[in-house]
Amino acid sequence: MLVLMIFVAFICFLVIATYLFIQLPPFGRNPSGSRLQRILKSSQYKTSGFENIEPTTLMAEGASYPKMMKEFFSKGVDREPTTALPFIKTDLTKLENNSLVWFGHSSYLLRVAEKSILVDPVFSERASPVQFAGMRAYRGTNNYRPEDMPALDVIILTHDHYDHLDYNVIKSLHQRTKVFYTSLGVGQHLERWGVPLEKIVEMDWWESHAVSDAIKLIATPARHFSGRGLIRNKTLWSSFVLKTNDVSIFIGGDSGYDESFKKIGELYGPFDLVILESGQYDQKWPQIHMAPEEAVYACVDLKGKVMLPVHWGKFTLALHPWTEPIVRVLKEAKQRNVTVATPIIGETMSLLKEPPTKKWWP
Repeated sequence: MLVLMIFVAFICFLVIATYLFIQLPPFGRNPSGSRLQRILKSSQYKTSGFENIEPTTLMAEGASYPKMMKEFFSKGVDREPTTALPFIKTDLTKLENNSLVWFGHSSYLLRVAEKSILVDPVFSERASPVQFAGMRAYRGTNNYRPEDMPALDVIILTHDHYDHLDYNVIKSLHQRTKVFYTSLGVGQHLERWGVPLEKIVEMDWWESHAVSDAIKLIATPARHFSGRGLIRNKTLWSSFVLKTNDVSIFIGGDSGYDESFKKIGELYGPFDLVILESGQYDQKWPQIHMAPEEAVYACVDLKGKVMLPVHWGKFTLALHPWTEPIVRVLKEAKQRNVTVATPIIGETMSLLKEPPTKKWWP
């Protein structure tokens, strides 16, 4: 009887500890109030959460979570660099118009129509709710900090996963940022972290906003999922189309491959630049992330003139070798006559001139 009582007490302790842990600020907060009422009217929101256009499962049939976790925490082969990666330290306050700087993974700064636009900024050491656990950024990839950013006109947040929405960065940058554009529901996290409501614009798929007289932003579909705690899909995930008088850019976010790319290309293409995730894929989750070849197919569907592969080069979040995404992208792109930009982290890339194509990885 005593053993049973101790066991029950231990389980109760774990439940309470877990509940208290996920109340910490980095976990954000699920939508409520008027924000939730708006979400419930979205055609993407079904009975218990947002859904993709095409039927989508997080894990392939027959895949095992315990086996996946065992593989993930095993050593693997070439899953991260053995030496520090090259980077360029650029003065971001002096960027020329129509340029981009990639910070690794899915974070980059755009300077277009005389505005500074930061996308999915993650500058913490780990893409995690806590900095004592989680996958650490590769050496050489985390040399930019929030204080290196210029005064920001816009931050675009595609969805609320930790490798795209960094609590520490938002806390550091929100007072220096004029407005946040993001997907439905994500504003609840931002408000909890101190961002004023009047600085948050949440968008449903196919909605458009005038960022300025010269910049138009359209939220477009993606095939993914969301969630920072134990409950998934209470906030939306999106890609974005950004158009100025000079350039047209597709901001991909995270997405599995589907027919949405072709529709977006027909409606808003061609694009001067398409920024597409090409890493952190696996046969165990084939519908929520693209394989490198699929990213090239998406570029073709979008009618992209230049492809910038992202979602690689900073964090190990899957089982493949860390350089495999870019190697496979380049191989498929050569077959399909697609131009691929390969900037070094921190390198300034012009959006109107020939893109950098130098091989900087081993």
